[in-house]
Amino acid sequence: MLLNYIYLIVAVVFEVIATTALKQTVGFTRLMPSLVAISGYALAFYFLSLPLRTMPVGIVYALWCGAGIIFITAIGWVWFKQSLDLPALAGMGLIMAGVLVINLWSKTVVH
Repeated sequence: MLLNYIYLIVAVVFEVIATTALKQTVGFTRLMPSLVAISGYALAFYFLSLPLRTMPVGIVYALWCGAGIIFITAIGWVWFKQSLDLPALAGMGLIMAGVLVINLWSKTVVH
């Protein structure tokens, strides 16, 4: 089970790298960021597929999306100097709470 979470973390890392590079592609007009984005998404989906062998798709996808949203938003805030207002912060807090609820109390997640 721990290996599934490691695969999921690796998938999130590749997805965050790819999404960050996607902004730099300028509509896929810049080669290197485009290659990073395409490769990152391919690796993200590969590693995302591994926990799906034994975990429910809804749970895996919820964890992947939740973590990705939090990290991408943090990168946007720090790296791209994008501002976050109170509703954005509250929404991310709710996403984090949802991920915690799924991991700590859901019976569909095999621990």
